[in-house]
Amino acid sequence: MTDPEVSVLLHCAAWRGLLESRVQVELSERYNRQTDDAVEHHIEEVWRERVSREPWLFNGAKFRLHSFCFTSLKSTSSTCCTSPKHLPCTHSCEVHHQEDQEDKLPNCQRREGLWGSGDAAQKSLDLRPGTENVEGVIHQSVGTLDQASSHSSKNTDDPESGPLLTLRLGLTCYKDYLGTNWSCRVAGLRQRGEAEFNDPMVMLSQPLGVGAILCTNDGQVVMIRRSQRVAEAGGLLDIPGGHPEPKAVCESLGQAGCEEISMAMMQRRPEAVVSELFASVCAEIRDEVNVPLSCLGQPVLMGVALNHTSAERPSAEFYVSCSLTSEDVRQLYWKGGAEAHESTDIIFLSRAEVLQLDRSCPLWSELCPSAKGAVLLYQTVKPDGD
Repeated sequence: MTDPEVSVLLHCAAWRGLLESRVQVELSERYNRQTDDAVEHHIEEVWRERVSREPWLFNGAKFRLHSFCFTSLKSTSSTCCTSPKHLPCTHSCEVHHQEDQEDKLPNCQRREGLWGSGDAAQKSLDLRPGTENVEGVIHQSVGTLDQASSHSSKNTDDPESGPLLTLRLGLTCYKDYLGTNWSCRVAGLRQRGEAEFNDPMVMLSQPLGVGAILCTNDGQVVMIRRSQRVAEAGGLLDIPGGHPEPKAVCESLGQAGCEEISMAMMQRRPEAVVSELFASVCAEIRDEVNVPLSCLGQPVLMGVALNHTSAERPSAEFYVSCSLTSEDVRQLYWKGGAEAHESTDIIFLSRAEVLQLDRSCPLWSELCPSAKGAVLLYQTVKPDGD
């Protein structure tokens, strides 16, 4: 099934999803977007105009997804991919805790060594619209690892074996997102990125979001209808979601009250970033649906989807079980949570209905892109059953 609004960047179907212990991050300034004075001037103009119309907006730091790498602890094989073209990386798949050496290189050289070539590059995946159908992509993205894993364990959490996913992250912010991914000049930025860096995404913000397929103990998947007052996809059905926050990571590491986000501090404690990635999706469920954290199971990472309506913005999609019934959740929702203003209604779909959703269903057109991406991943990974 193809949909021009969404595609799958990576999935974890070989292991029916990954728990927190199976995911690691590599942080570096080399994974930030590329820019110049003209781009920065445009971003400032866009931000001033937007804030003049919506004075309640505020800027905040976000994590920028640069690339990812699948590997296996029981073998030396690995599959390294760079978004969005997924060219195999020659950069090390290990997490580096020491400071990177990118400051010794000019900007135009910092991404060298991340790109594959020759026969390896021919095996890369291109998820841009019209190049691959989604079903083909999601079954190929970790094909080299499927033979070793063969669905050997559900939601892998074995410290001695199983896959590892490394997410390579830089920093960005909401202002940069509005001035690049949402800019009227985004096509030109992508063309420049392709021409100058062989990467159409290199000049875009690409903030990493999170979303959750939340399933109650009576087999109902939770969706919420977005308010018409939200910035994107007003009135459409969505899943609970938001963003992991670099500020929350720094505060957890003792940097409370400081406006500056310390990349160096997070590089020394990359596990704190992973913890925020997984914790943030539960926090969004609590704030948007009003379900207590104590009623939620461990988040299971299904994969990352791309939203083509915002220039392929990435979102990590999780499966989260809930110990409450759908009626319990309904009652809690209507009591109102911290972010109750972001939605106007709650809808429940059975697991079977979600597994059968496709473009032929009238409900599909009511889903916002983030929800479509999560549904595609849920159908592929099947984290809660065969």
